[in-house]
Amino acid sequence: MIDPKLKVLQMVDRYGGVTAAAEVMRYTPSAVSYQLRQLAEQLGVKLIEPSGRGIQLTPAARTVLRHTAVMQAQWEQARSELAATAEEPTGSFTLCGFSTAATHLLPPAAAALRDRYARLTVRLVEAEPVRCFELLLAGEADLGLVVVTSDSPPLSDDRFDQQPLLDDPLDLIVPADHPLAGQKRVTLADAAREPWILGTPGSTYHQLVVGVCMSAGFTPHFAHQADEWETGQAMVAQGLGVILVPRLARINTGWPVARVPLWGEPAPARRILAATRNGAARHPVVAQALDLINTTSSGLFPPGRR
Repeated sequence: MIDPKLKVLQMVDRYGGVTAAAEVMRYTPSAVSYQLRQLAEQLGVKLIEPSGRGIQLTPAARTVLRHTAVMQAQWEQARSELAATAEEPTGSFTLCGFSTAATHLLPPAAAALRDRYARLTVRLVEAEPVRCFELLLAGEADLGLVVVTSDSPPLSDDRFDQQPLLDDPLDLIVPADHPLAGQKRVTLADAAREPWILGTPGSTYHQLVVGVCMSAGFTPHFAHQADEWETGQAMVAQGLGVILVPRLARINTGWPVARVPLWGEPAPARRILAATRNGAARHPVVAQALDLINTTSSGLFPPGRR
């Protein structure tokens, strides 16, 4: 019901240019430019202007975006109210989330919704947090589980509703014969001088580990790179370094490694949020999915550890 050209303007704003927005939306740059010109003609205002080698949005475009966010939130609220009057949900419902959420939290919720509503098509998408927000904004997902990183939209972003779901503690993985393996109270700072195994620079995992290490007072020595928990554990098993693994992630018990819970104030953890488009949090299927996810996470993390 919202003019698709307004969504194009949002994406140009979000990604800072026509080409980047076109890539995310799977359009050609010329198609994005054409829609922006059409929108500008319809509104009778100038929306973009040259800025160096790129473009920037005009004050008029900022005004349009502000009102677009309000209209979208109202439309989502209307959809939620209408859905509450329906006898049974129909259509499609998409959940998205980062790897461990897509492994441990989303499948039980998706299966329960599928079994509960025969006329509802439930879909799961594994995606990095940045991509989850893209899918929500594009209307290609209805609920996302995301880890807070430096790239996350602020909680004040009026395009999304972001609610804390749980804090997932981070454990230190060291070789089984490592001196820290046998200690009862280990802090992250105790591993400050260790060689670290990190994810690809710019990835969620890399940002997470570097961020918590810096909060503990040190910058980790980037010795090796691994994006999969299994690969990182194999490196640890050979004495090549240490890694941080979220409590949700499982470790391979066949490797000679030790999982060491960390102490501290606060103890290192990743903050997991449930995100929807602003105004959609009260949609009955979204609410039920969140209840199911909370039930699963309560089983994994008793109330005293959440």
